[in-house]
Amino acid sequence: MPLSEKGRVTARRIHRMPMSVPLRFLRFAILASLVLVCDAAFAQRLSSLASAPDWSRLEAYQETMTAAEFRRLLDTVYAPGGAAAGIIEVREAEAVIFKTLSPPERMTLRFAKEAAVKAPVRFWRRAAELGPAPEGRPLAGVRLALDPGHIGGEWAAMEERSFALPGDKPVQEGDMTLLVAKMAAVQLRALGAEVTLVRDELKPSSPFTVDALRPAARAELRLMGIADIRENYAGARDPLKGNSVQWHAEKLFYRVAEIRARARRVNGTLRPDLAVCIHFNADEWSDPANPVFTPRNDLHVMVNGCYGAGELRYDDQRLEMLLRLLSRAHAEEVAAAGPVAAAIAAGTGLPPFQYLTGNAVKAGANDFLWARNLLANRIFDCPVVYLEPYRMNHAEVYARIQAGDYEGEREIAGKMRRSIFREYADALVAGLRDYFTAARQAAGGVPK
Repeated sequence: MPLSEKGRVTARRIHRMPMSVPLRFLRFAILASLVLVCDAAFAQRLSSLASAPDWSRLEAYQETMTAAEFRRLLDTVYAPGGAAAGIIEVREAEAVIFKTLSPPERMTLRFAKEAAVKAPVRFWRRAAELGPAPEGRPLAGVRLALDPGHIGGEWAAMEERSFALPGDKPVQEGDMTLLVAKMAAVQLRALGAEVTLVRDELKPSSPFTVDALRPAARAELRLMGIADIRENYAGARDPLKGNSVQWHAEKLFYRVAEIRARARRVNGTLRPDLAVCIHFNADEWSDPANPVFTPRNDLHVMVNGCYGAGELRYDDQRLEMLLRLLSRAHAEEVAAAGPVAAAIAAGTGLPPFQYLTGNAVKAGANDFLWARNLLANRIFDCPVVYLEPYRMNHAEVYARIQAGDYEGEREIAGKMRRSIFREYADALVAGLRDYFTAARQAAGGVPK
């Protein structure tokens, strides 16, 4: 959740990085399409910076799922509460799906018969499909992508992921997630996994700059019906910040373009069996000028699901939901997320977080697991486990972060505690080790 930084958020110059010819071409192509996408949004309603959906991708899933399984996943996981009513009609032998709502354009997805279910199309492998593992290397051959949330570094203030009490070191989520990811990667590789960090520096993955996204931000403000559009805002506490092109361009930069760039790498190059999105949670400061620590400190782990009716009115999100449903990613996500959540809960002692809003639903019986529609766990074309432990602005967590990384234990807030970063990384590794060990053994993959 967003955190307000100490003091004012100032506009920052985003320096351009050297680019290869293909990356320069990619940036030019995407920039050229931004205005077209915004102009087309009325007829083909699209999410921020989304490309026009390629509905031909669903053809590969014809006759790969029964009507009963499709209906179960749609009603209980992906579109609970009838969120897909009026845009996806499930019949006995087929589903009729709206590709666009205005003007209406439909397509038909044919269901499989019980005895003739074809395998879904996907690049990732279930743990049960990996075969036996060598002794002492239960993750041998597993392709893992660790995605350290946010950017950090000089971009942390813009991201609203940087804060500190007077005289303290800034708490920057992007810096901390990268540290945890690097620690976990070392251990996971020792267990045999092929591990890649989706981001391995305190730098953006996106080829865009904030200024390059101003036209798209201005177009979105017009679509929102904001009449008093301002070019820039005057600091974090400017009451009219939300009316500014600058603020919306910044959000597009770090919230949308950044994640879409990571998705292109995950889907096109890394193609992992599982992606793990590493985050720290936080509460809003009630008053950034006089911050008060939150009493809450908890854990939840998310998988993709729980699309709202409004979200499914976006053509791109509707297709992305169907691709996840038909790939059967949910079963693998829940199977992996359960042991990971259990290990993090055991390693940290954190209680489960409880959603009281309608944008998430429980993912099974595990109190720590929730299904929610987030950009990263929607557009990564593989199972995704999304982690949200700790509250960075809880007094004890804040003190542990201020202590930095260290070996052994230190007394913090009257307790002997390990480095919070090592605690997190070790628990994540333990959960992945437990999952892949059990899944491969259950499938007959006993150690060689």
